[in-house]
Order: sequence, then structure tokens, then C-alpha cells
Amino acid sequence: MAELQARWHRAMTEIPRKAWQELTGPAGLPFYGWPWLHALERSGSIVPRQGWQPCHLSLWRQERLIAVAPLYLKGHSYGEFVFDQSFAQLAGQLGQRYYPKLVGMSPLSPVQGYRFHTDPGEDGVEITALMLELIDRFCREQKIFSCNFLYVDPEWQPSAEAAGCATWLNQQSLWTNDGFSSFEDYLAGFNANQRRNIRRERRSIAAAGLKVTPLAGSEISAAMLERMHHFYAQHCSRWGAWGSKYLSEEFFHVDALELREHLVLFSAHGGDPHEPVAMSLCVRHGESLWGRYWGSDREVENLHFEVCYYAPIEWAIGQGIRGFDPGAGGSHKRRRGFLAEPRASLHRWQDPGFDRLLRRWLPAANAQMLEEIEAENAELPFSRRELPLGAC
Repeated sequence: MAELQARWHRAMTEIPRKAWQELTGPAGLPFYGWPWLHALERSGSIVPRQGWQPCHLSLWRQERLIAVAPLYLKGHSYGEFVFDQSFAQLAGQLGQRYYPKLVGMSPLSPVQGYRFHTDPGEDGVEITALMLELIDRFCREQKIFSCNFLYVDPEWQPSAEAAGCATWLNQQSLWTNDGFSSFEDYLAGFNANQRRNIRRERRSIAAAGLKVTPLAGSEISAAMLERMHHFYAQHCSRWGAWGSKYLSEEFFHVDALELREHLVLFSAHGGDPHEPVAMSLCVRHGESLWGRYWGSDREVENLHFEVCYYAPIEWAIGQGIRGFDPGAGGSHKRRRGFLAEPRASLHRWQDPGFDRLLRRWLPAANAQMLEEIEAENAELPFSRRELPLGAC
């Protein structure tokens, strides 16, 4: 490994786009691709003044890029959706400074799939161990308390665990297409009472004079993305200081248009889908769909459920989508067919005492999380389906 050279980068522009994309490959999720991560930086959404300092690590064999890790120095825990505030509180009680911390994830997106992207001709396990050593050294030199990898790829997870990462389980929601041929086929899995509830909720949208139309890829215009920014900003403003308005207007006006091959808008309208009263933005890649943002100009009962869940599920069935991740939070997702599933984050703490405390606590905490997931899924209003425990 002596011929390898490590480099740290303050921006995606310091790493050649073509070389990065060759490592992630055509099957790589858009959230971890160079265009998406660069768009977040270029638009001013992910920049130091917002508490996100890009600090990407690359590994080179002479002039050939062989591995990359998207990383960020953070002065807070917002935009992660893995809530480590209790860790920060414990560190403070022990006289430790928790921030800044180093985080590996696709910013603002609780999307499973984080990993170090490695040339397939290299030994991935060996490269992972080497890059973690480099990260540890960087953290010690810069007096950074911890490094945290969120929503990790289950296939990469064993390599990182073997190199000393501690695993913490949280939960996420997921709808899985069990071979449904129609929305009614999907409804058949619920008990009779919940089938009636969902049909009633959908009918209420038609009774309000609204319908929902999906627009995908090249069907999405710059004007529609501007409207999406309006809905996004308006929805965030309703929550005041807790509104989580992370994406800049520039992201919707310029960058989202360049990324629209991955986007699907669900427009709720009274007749013209280009004149929406509400809209949600989803991301599609292969057989997967992710719900991200939504907003509405009108208070219409059940409109959120239709625009963010039912219409995307109906579209997903028609498109052969296998899985739909609706985003973080929301117990109301459970009653609409989204099962709870475990999601792993991996952690490395530089303080030995803090590290020992957390590693002693994690096994019981993870076991409790798996029990909670099983209990939540057991209460879902299904009539006939076995409830999978995913990675449990």
C-alpha cells in the first residue's frame, strides 16, 4: 500500500467527476453520485456557513482514483435524521467537546447505501481498513471527537465493523411491492376496516375537486421545479425554527433541473397538472423510489396522504418499483403499509473512555430497537401478510 496517496478535499470540484462516477458505477444510487453531491455544494445548501464543511477523502494509486469517501465536518446534528443528541449530552457531562464531528452520509437524505466507493479491482476490505486508519489519524490531528457513517450499505457494513466501527441501530419505514398488479391488489393485504379508511381518504380528494398526476424526468419543467421550491419553503415555514429548510432556492432553480432524470413530481391539481395546489417530490432509481419533500397551498384533509403515499404507491406499482422509502419520521406511515425496518449507523469515538461506555451500551440498545420494530409491525392493520423483519 506504500504507493497509495491519500488526499482530503474541501469540495466535490476537487475530485474529477468522471473518476468518481466510475467508482460508484451505473448501479450507484443518485444520492451518492458526484452530480447530486456537487449540486448540494454548488447551490449553497451544503456549505460551511450552514454547518456542513465538505471534507471528502480520496485514495489514489499514482494518478488513478481507486477509492472515495464523501465526508463532512459538522458543527451540529441537523439534517442527519440519526439523532445523536444524547451522545453529545453525555460527552458534555464527561467534559468532552462533541462538535465538530465527522459525518459520512448523503446530506439531508436518510437513504440507506453509504459506503466507501472502491475500484472493483482493489481489495475492498483492505481499502476500507486503510481509509478508516486515515480518518482516525485525521480526527486525532484535528481534535475531532468522532466519525459517524449513517445509513450504511449492508454489504459494506461487515468490512467497516471488522475494522473496528461500532454499530447503532435505528429504524426507517419501507413499502415493499409484493408483486402487486394494482392499487386494489395492494389494498387487499389490509384488514377490512383499513381498506375502507384508505378508500375513504382517497375519495375525499376527488370530492375536493382534485386529482394527482405524476410527472417524471423530461416531463418536469423549470417552472414546475420553481413551484416545488415554493411548496417546500412554505411547508418548512409552518414549523418555524423547526422547519428544517435546508435546500436553497438555487438547488430547485438550477441543480434539480439537471438532476430531473431521477425526479418524479406528484402534482395535485384541479384540472391542469402544471397549476398545482400541492406537490411532492420523489427520487427514482431503478426499482427504488424515495419520498423527499412536499407542500400545499390549501388545507385539504387527507391531501398529504394522497400526494406523498397513495399516488406514489399507485405509480410505483405501475412502474415495477420494488421498494418505496417515504422518508424519515411519521408513525402515520405504518397504517398505510410502510413497515418499520432497522437501519445501521457506524461510529468511531476518539476518546477511549467514551468509546468503552458506548460500546457497552449499544448491544442492549440495539436489541431493544429490534424488539420495538417487531412490536410496531405486529400492530399493523394487515389481514394476511407475514411481516418481514428485514435485516433483523
